[in-house]
Amino acid sequence: MAQSVKTMVEGGKATTGPPIGPALGPLGLNVAQVVKEINEKTKEFQGMRVPVTITVVDPETKKYEITVGIPPTSALLKKKLGIEKGAAKRKEAIAGNATLDQIVDVAKTKMASMLASDLKAATLEVLGTCVSMGINVDGKDPKEVQRQIKAGEISI
Repeated sequence: MAQSVKTMVEGGKATTGPPIGPALGPLGLNVAQVVKEINEKTKEFQGMRVPVTITVVDPETKKYEITVGIPPTSALLKKKLGIEKGAAKRKEAIAGNATLDQIVDVAKTKMASMLASDLKAATLEVLGTCVSMGINVDGKDPKEVQRQIKAGEISI
């Protein structure tokens, strides 16, 4: 039976220390080699925490597979907008302002890991994250943009 280790790592900056090293050591894998491969596969997500799964396919030959997930929507939005964090009190402060194109771009990136059936639904989900983070879209409240998309006033 294949054993798996799931963890979150900073893109391109995994280390042999916790949580990866202690989890992989007992499985007999070359931890440094695995970490090097993880860093190579996650370098495009630099500065973001990325879900990674290491699966030992064959314990005898030490063959393994690394699966890299997609960072959380909030992390993608923060990177896209160049902000450190969302607003602590979203009704009192605005963390940033995104364009609808940026929101659609994040939706396209996340779509494979979302339950959304199409780009419109994925965009609505990303807009929901904008609501939580205090991010406006084209200077408007993201709830208003969601309403406009649902009403057909904005097409995706």
